[in-house]
Amino acid sequence: MRYVQLAALALALAGPSIALAAGPGGYPSRPVTVVVPFAPGGGSDNIARYIVSRLSERTKATFIIDNKPGAGTNIGNEFVSRAAPDGQTLLFGQVTLAINPSVYKTLRYNVQKDFVPVAHIADSPTVLIVTSALPVKSVKEFVSYAKSHPGTLNYGSGGKGTSVHLSGELFSSLTGAQMVHVPYRGSALAMTDLIGGQVQSMFDTAPSALQHIKGGKVRALAVTGTKRVIDLPDVPTFAEAGYAEFDAPAWYGLLAPAATPAPIVQYLSAEVEQILKEPATQQRLAQLGAVPVGGSPDAFGKFIQAESARWSAVALKANVTPD
Repeated sequence: MRYVQLAALALALAGPSIALAAGPGGYPSRPVTVVVPFAPGGGSDNIARYIVSRLSERTKATFIIDNKPGAGTNIGNEFVSRAAPDGQTLLFGQVTLAINPSVYKTLRYNVQKDFVPVAHIADSPTVLIVTSALPVKSVKEFVSYAKSHPGTLNYGSGGKGTSVHLSGELFSSLTGAQMVHVPYRGSALAMTDLIGGQVQSMFDTAPSALQHIKGGKVRALAVTGTKRVIDLPDVPTFAEAGYAEFDAPAWYGLLAPAATPAPIVQYLSAEVEQILKEPATQQRLAQLGAVPVGGSPDAFGKFIQAESARWSAVALKANVTPD
């Protein structure tokens, strides 16, 4: 009897942790891999690592990051699209999911058919930054300079078809500012040349640009979104600058391979939703230049469809194709 009582006591004490770790059907049965289709250390990678660490803490399960950069995020995206639909392999998806189908002729995955949306995690404003040598202090001065120097004002990006490249194309079509696109093999290289004055401007995501703006290495003219970035209180929104029609935020979300069981999707979605409501999460995302979003998997799916239609129109008008 004593052994039975001791066993019962052990189970009672272990109960709370077991309950926390147990998802539907005992999910997850082993460490969950979250694929980030970028190299370590970037803005999206930092956001992913925070969310993944909180998932591990909340569920008492193991969630790990696997960086698979390359081909405009297509390497990582394709890897997850072919993974078993058991919730053990997830994708930290980016805005490129909405862009790549209109840019790459032969994708080996279908965004609508090969993935199931799980959670819209965050949006990041896009910021227009210029080299300190460029004699402009506002968006209106930037547009005026571009129009008075047709074909000479340039902007760098992390490559053809990236979100920051298409942001420049969208801005050009809305304002009539003629700019020359200078693609690099990665945004970090473009930023290095912007700081060095080899290129004059750049549309970058706030998480990537924040440290360089705050360090005074580049000048920020405006950010997308309805509110100013907390860490850039003196930088106006494009709406405040007189260009409310321009909006090109980056976004991040969690997706799973198609046919992943609905209970697992709902379980993960609910866990992420709670994480995004935490004050510590909101503070950390703000530090990274991002804004938490949340919402249901269905809402995230509809958002991706709308984004795909919008960026498809931009890519078609600009005749954008990768090298």
